Amino acid sequence: MKELPPESVALPGGPAQICWRRHARARRITLRIDAREGRVVVTLPGRAGRPAGLALLRQNAGWVSERLAALPASAPFADGASVMIDGVPHVIRHAPDAAGGAWLADGVLHVAGDAAFLRRRVADFLRAEARRRFAAQAAAKAAQAGLALRRVTVKDTASRWGSCSSDGVVMFCWRLLMAPPHVQDYVVAHEVAHLRHMDHGREFWALTDALSPHRGRASAWLAREGARLLRVG
Repeated sequence: MKELPPESVALPGGPAQICWRRHARARRITLRIDAREGRVVVTLPGRAGRPAGLALLRQNAGWVSERLAALPASAPFADGASVMIDGVPHVIRHAPDAAGGAWLADGVLHVAGDAAFLRRRVADFLRAEARRRFAAQAAAKAAQAGLALRRVTVKDTASRWGSCSSDGVVMFCWRLLMAPPHVQDYVVAHEVAHLRHMDHGREFWALTDALSPHRGRASAWLAREGARLLRVG
C-alpha cells in the first residue's frame, strides 16, 4: 500500500483532510473515516486516479461531513489534562525536576523531565502498561483454553482493538488500556479465541463466551465510546 500526498477538500460541512492511499489489490474505491486523525481515508485501486476518488467523495459528502462532525474533540496529553486508565480518569502532572519517566501514584500520572517530551512519555508509559497487562491476561486465558500463545504485541491501530495471526501472535491496541476492565477482558478473550478459530463461527463465539462473560456489555461500550479513545493523545 502506498500513501499519496494528503490534501484538504471543501465539503458542505466544511473542509476535510483527505488521506489518499493506493492499494494494488483493492477492487474498488473505498472511503473510511480515520477517527484517530480526524480525517477521511480514500483507498484507490491500482488503476484508479484521484478524480474518481474525488467523485465518490463528493457523492458521499453528506455522510462524510456528518461522520467527521460526530467525532469527539481531540484530547492531547498535557499537564493538568486527564487520561483514562481502566475507565478511571487520572490527572497528568508534570514533574520537571523529577527523574524516572512516568509513573502512577494515588490516581495521578506523574511525568518527569522536559515538558517537550511529556506527550511522548505519557504514550510510552501507557503502551508499556498495556503490553504488560494484556500479555498477562492473554497468557492466562490461553492457558485456561489449552491454547498456544506465541507472543503479544501492542500497536496504535485506527480500526481494530485487537487481532490474531495464524502463527499465534496476538496484537492489541494500547488504547484499550483506557477502557473499563470488563471491556479489556472481552477483547482479550476474543483474540485468544482466534488462536483456535480464525473465523467468527458458532464455535468461536462459544469459546469467547467461555473465556469472558462480558461480550454484550463490552461491545456496546466500544460502539458508544470507542471513537473517544482514538482521539486521545
